[in-house]
Amino acid sequence: MNFIDVEPTLENYWRAIILFGRNTASYKFALAKTLIDVSLERDSDLISLEDLALPYAFHLCEHLKHTPKQSTFNSSKFINACIQFNHQQISEDELIHVTNKEGFKYVLDAFHVVNTKAVQERFYDVIDEEFFVDERKHNKGIRLTDNLFKLFHVFDNSAKNLNLETESRWNLVEKAWELNINKGLISVEFDQDTKQLFTKDTKHCRIDITSSRGALNGYQKSRCFYCFTEISVASNDMMLADVDHFFPHTLKAQVATAGCCRPVNVDGVWNLVLACSNCNRGIDGKAAKVPNIELLKRLHTRNEYLIGSHHPLRETLINQTGINEKTRQQFLQKSFNFSKEHLIHVWQPRQQGSSLF
Repeated sequence: MNFIDVEPTLENYWRAIILFGRNTASYKFALAKTLIDVSLERDSDLISLEDLALPYAFHLCEHLKHTPKQSTFNSSKFINACIQFNHQQISEDELIHVTNKEGFKYVLDAFHVVNTKAVQERFYDVIDEEFFVDERKHNKGIRLTDNLFKLFHVFDNSAKNLNLETESRWNLVEKAWELNINKGLISVEFDQDTKQLFTKDTKHCRIDITSSRGALNGYQKSRCFYCFTEISVASNDMMLADVDHFFPHTLKAQVATAGCCRPVNVDGVWNLVLACSNCNRGIDGKAAKVPNIELLKRLHTRNEYLIGSHHPLRETLINQTGINEKTRQQFLQKSFNFSKEHLIHVWQPRQQGSSLF
């Protein structure tokens, strides 16, 4: 994957799993959140499935409280047990028992798989390659790797960002399942005031999904879209990213009267990027200027990453920009031409780091 090849860091292997891995149930997200939890608490690399079961189930229980649809399957003994626990119909010990028996059946083998192949760097092992034994059978657990401890041993800005990105991706996927809207019709939209992503159900009622910062940050690898300086999505952080319209939001009124020549919906996810405050609103920042043509190519690359992450961002981007890559490139070029015609001035940032996407 180009996403990893450009910058093969542990952070980006983790992001590839969360953003591009297959989603048939939310077990992957619950396990990811649990791995973050246990990496901060343990000295030993071996953890039993019994010890892993409760925090793993608790993450799923919390999401079930607000979003009952956590799988594409018709039924799941594991999810049913979590629901029963939330309703105080089974005990904690019973929840652990069912989780240990049913909750780990597929997720442990599938977690590291992206596009049918396991990523090169792993965050736990189920097979001891030295002795060729299955840790689940031999030690009734899994063995956490140094990669996991390196990534999360201190809950710094990077770890906080990865945690928020995991949560946001989970929110997006579960909401798409819950709404059960035809993939050709679902659309994720942006609220300028709250900086939230939202969608609408079949009755056109608005449903908030998640923070736009958390949802977009992983695709930009925690870097400003324009200059590549480090950014954060933690709300109280000094490096908190701005949510910026690539083609300036000031075009919105002109777009409304531009007829068939207009770039479609400047508030669309296709046009949203995360930027540092200097690039977005600094003295030499973009403001109401049009980003240069090289940045347009970067936007296309970023949008293709969003499409690669599948439901619901894939469907949203295709609906907003085109059915195939050539059509999407043409859409962006027309949007660039329209924007330059109306805003005249072209802007180029002062690059602060290496190109990462």
